[in-house]
Amino acid sequence: MKLITGNRIQAILRLSVLLVVAGFMSLGGFATEKPNVVVIYMDDLGYGDVGVYGATELQTPHMDKLAESGIRFTNGYASSATCTPSRYALLTGQYPWRNENAKILPGTAPLLIGTSQMTIPKMMKEAGYTTGVVGKWHLGLGSGNVDWNRKITPGPNEVGFDYSFVMAATQDRVPTVYIENGYVVGLDENDPIQVDYQHNFEGEPTGKDNPELLRVQWEHGHFNSIVNGIPRIGFMKGGEKAKWKDEEMADTFLEKAKEYIRKNKNKPFFLYYALQQPHVPRTPHPRFAGTSGMGPRGDVIVEADWCIGQFMETLEKEGILENTLIIFSSDNGPVLNDGYYDGAEMRLGDHTPWGPLRGGKYSLFEAGTRVPFVTSWKGKIDPMVSEAFVCQLDLLSSLAELVGSETRGPDSQELLDVLLGKSKEGREELVLEATSRTALRKGNWVMIPPYDGPAVNKQVNIELGNSSGFQLYNLEEDLGQRKNLAEENPEKLQEMLRVFEKVRGGGFKNIQPLELK
Repeated sequence: MKLITGNRIQAILRLSVLLVVAGFMSLGGFATEKPNVVVIYMDDLGYGDVGVYGATELQTPHMDKLAESGIRFTNGYASSATCTPSRYALLTGQYPWRNENAKILPGTAPLLIGTSQMTIPKMMKEAGYTTGVVGKWHLGLGSGNVDWNRKITPGPNEVGFDYSFVMAATQDRVPTVYIENGYVVGLDENDPIQVDYQHNFEGEPTGKDNPELLRVQWEHGHFNSIVNGIPRIGFMKGGEKAKWKDEEMADTFLEKAKEYIRKNKNKPFFLYYALQQPHVPRTPHPRFAGTSGMGPRGDVIVEADWCIGQFMETLEKEGILENTLIIFSSDNGPVLNDGYYDGAEMRLGDHTPWGPLRGGKYSLFEAGTRVPFVTSWKGKIDPMVSEAFVCQLDLLSSLAELVGSETRGPDSQELLDVLLGKSKEGREELVLEATSRTALRKGNWVMIPPYDGPAVNKQVNIELGNSSGFQLYNLEEDLGQRKNLAEENPEKLQEMLRVFEKVRGGGFKNIQPLELK
């Protein structure tokens, strides 16, 4: 029998201690090494709608606090100037214009993301995370001809989310119900749901034919089925007990997001918290009605700000704020009148939702895609303002790097150090999209090709960026994009076109240099 020496005893003791500590950590005794990740995603929030981005007439203390605790990016972009394409790009890391179906979807559209396609939640699951989505979805459900009275599949759960509590599209479209893990919440089997985007159901009132039933008046487009006194896009019958109450939507999504946090606080999680504000119809809870002085649009931004404050407070109370990376942004730029009379334009006062930028939602000008963009991680990210050029496309590859995954999105750049404030070397170029039209930002320059169509969408009063000729702007000198340098600087235009052609492909080959006048 061999004697165990003192040195060997010490080595065995050290190994035992390490094994005990490792086991303790695996049981949740210490904070996990993998940080939680939360994406807080607003809907139609403009660059100038937030205090730290220049808003003086609208109070957003909780958004401001989040930004001041981390990095406020002044060159942060959604991929697109409308909702569905931006959400597709964020989750897949792929330019939406590569998918011809990535457009604003009706509530009956099939699932836009392929079930075999890589997504952020799928990548996070592979890295050991639990994943959840709460709020607006608007990426399609099912595979066509959805039966809303049975399990709806494929959907969020089939593209990587362990848990989902969503609305199918937006609050201005039917069906006006919540869907939890594929099932309509609160559905009475004796009152089945029917949905149609082409034809109304016999005997069902509409906003167009029954204005006496409306508490919110439609201005354009929104004149089909009436739910809670609000006319919607599309026709719906049945499901009365399952229909949401518009004024309670923000509270409902907040509570589900908080529940998800509390349930999963002892393991690494990813949460995509997609708020519906300030998209139309704007229906603030009575607690917030009239609080902004700007009508419903301002009120729902104040409401969303409060929700973010409550959400952050939950992370802190549960003791996980210091182990949670938070990314805050918006799906596209602002719009005032987007289909309902709610006084958004009249009551704006001195507030400028687009800030110093030109355009807005639907536009190829900067205000269409340049949006509030913040990263915050208490104790890990130093507060700063960054001019680094970043896009929501880059989240998939950057978060993969964070959690040790080798996954990369097809158009997503790995910019983790930029998002954590360790570098200011962001993207060099980005192809921006607005209602199937594309433009290029490279460095401080933006090039918009010629497009047919009106210069201004008169229904929403937004400049779209359409012109019969090329547009070229130097954002460093002309952030408001007022001086077109295409004819003055043909060499730069040609350089931009070559890059655009390489990334985008097709459509603008063999362009000759413009003649100076």
